[in-house]
Amino acid sequence: MRTLEQWFDEYAVSHQNPKNKAIHYVCVPAIFFSIVGLLMSIPSGLIARTLKLNAPILENWAVVVLLFVLVFYIRLSVVMAFKIAIFSTICLIVNYYIGQVFPLWIFSIGVFVIAWIGQFYGHNIEGKKPSFLKDLQFLMIGPAWVVENLFSKKRF
Repeated sequence: MRTLEQWFDEYAVSHQNPKNKAIHYVCVPAIFFSIVGLLMSIPSGLIARTLKLNAPILENWAVVVLLFVLVFYIRLSVVMAFKIAIFSTICLIVNYYIGQVFPLWIFSIGVFVIAWIGQFYGHNIEGKKPSFLKDLQFLMIGPAWVVENLFSKKRF
């Protein structure tokens, strides 16, 4: 199994151009955020009925999926899992409030589409294919790479 640093090194190969990096710093979190919103939009009564649970926090598909996502990050780094957990919590809270004033699924689809257009535009500038075309696990590495780069001393 690769270490988090090895994943970052390989991911960074196709993210050298400053414009592409800047686009990724906006679009990767936006995609993560929109996926959380889309998952929150799925009716959740099925979870509680199927699993026979009386735990309101688990009656949200986003929370259930994010728990599995955190397992992926914990295997790589407990510190990174903690950072992603904080970001995930922010996504859950903000999406909740957006859903109170606007259909969350419509908003999330819009953000998702616009952010992916940005991602592919950034890779067009870079002149390299997105990393996830090589290995789908890079879809999980992208958010960690952004968190690491935006909030570390070796940022740029």
